[in-house]
Amino acid sequence: MARVTVEDCIDKVENRFELVLLAGHRARQISQGAQITIDRDNDKNPVVALREIADETLSPGDLKEDLIHSLQKHVEVDEPEADLPEIPDATSAASADADSDDEVVTFDRMTEEDLLAGIENLVAPEKSDDF
Repeated sequence: MARVTVEDCIDKVENRFELVLLAGHRARQISQGAQITIDRDNDKNPVVALREIADETLSPGDLKEDLIHSLQKHVEVDEPEADLPEIPDATSAASADADSDDEVVTFDRMTEEDLLAGIENLVAPEKSDDF
């Protein structure tokens, strides 16, 4: 039986820590009943996982995606957005209401400069001893 070492797998997964994570995840999958892609040869699950990575019977990218998916608490699902009905703007709503009612509602528009000037002209209320 040939020994599987980190050096056999390091050219497939460059980061040793990532290799440990991937091999550990694959070993847990095997212990939960996942099909192995190589002959077991009386090896334990971590050794089988390392041999699968070394023999490239499993893609490290696929293992990484599966590991990330297994650690996620909330999985976002990309759903197409439903077509929402158009909301009429204020001018078309005012013109539609003007046809039905005699009163026309108009809104004052204020620029940012006018708003700031109005705020600066406000006087703070006088403090009283009642509070």
